[in-house]
Amino acid sequence: MDDRIDRQKAHFDSIAGRYEKARLHPNHLCLKRLIWSEFFGDFAAHLPARIRVLEPMCGFADGKAIVSEFLDKRVDYFGFDYSGEVVDRLRSRNPDVNVWQQDVSTFESVDEFDLIILLGGLHHVPHIAGDVVRRLADCLAPGGVFINLEPTHGNALFQWVRESVYRRNSLFDETTERAFSVSELNSMFENAGLTQRVMMYPGLLAYILYYNPDAFPALNIGRPGLVRAIWSIERPLVRSGLARALSFATLSMWARPDR
Repeated sequence: MDDRIDRQKAHFDSIAGRYEKARLHPNHLCLKRLIWSEFFGDFAAHLPARIRVLEPMCGFADGKAIVSEFLDKRVDYFGFDYSGEVVDRLRSRNPDVNVWQQDVSTFESVDEFDLIILLGGLHHVPHIAGDVVRRLADCLAPGGVFINLEPTHGNALFQWVRESVYRRNSLFDETTERAFSVSELNSMFENAGLTQRVMMYPGLLAYILYYNPDAFPALNIGRPGLVRAIWSIERPLVRSGLARALSFATLSMWARPDR
C-alpha cells in the first residue's frame, strides 16, 4: 500500500468515533438536507427506476442516506472505505448495508453504475486524485452521473486559511491531506472525459459553522432554526461567481456521455 494512504487509513481509524458522533448533530443534519435539496432539483428524471449506486471512500455511508432521501428510485447500493474501523462501525449500526474495506487507489470493477457519489474523499488522496477520478469514471454506465462534494478554495487567502487549519487541527493530517482550487478540481473530471451538469458552491457561512462540527465544535452555535435562517440568505448565491471565490467547498455533478 502507498505509505501516504496507509498513514491516512491509520489517521481515520483513530478519529472514527469522534467523526461519527459529531456528524449526528441536528445542526449538521439540517444543513445537509438544505444543501442536497437545493442541489438535486429534478435532475434524476432521466435515471432508470432502479439504479446502481457506488459510494467510494464511503465513511459512514452519508451518500447512501442522501440518495435514499432525495431520489425517488430503488437503489442497489455498494460502498467501500479504507478504514476498517469505519467499516466495522457502519456494519454494526446497519448489518444489511453492502460495504467492504478497500483502498480506492486499487479499485477496479467490471460492473457499471448509474450514479457514483463521492463526499469529501479526494483531498485525502491528493497525490493520486486525478487517477482516482479516472478509475471511478470508467465504472459509470453510459449516461451515468458522478456527484462530488469536495473542500476547495477560490482565492489565495482562503487557501492559506485552510492550510493553517490543517496544520493545527488534530482532525486533519496535513502531511497527507490537501484541498484543491476549484479549477484544479474541475480539471480532474474534465480529463476523465466527463461533462459538467451542475456546479454549486455551498461552503459559505453555514458550512463554516455547521458542516464540520467534529473539527470546529465551538462554531456549532444555535439550533436548526438558525441554520435555516443563514441558509435562506446564502441560498440565492450558491451558484454564483461570488460564491465560487468565497466558498470553502464545491458540490458538482458530472455525466458520462451516452455511447
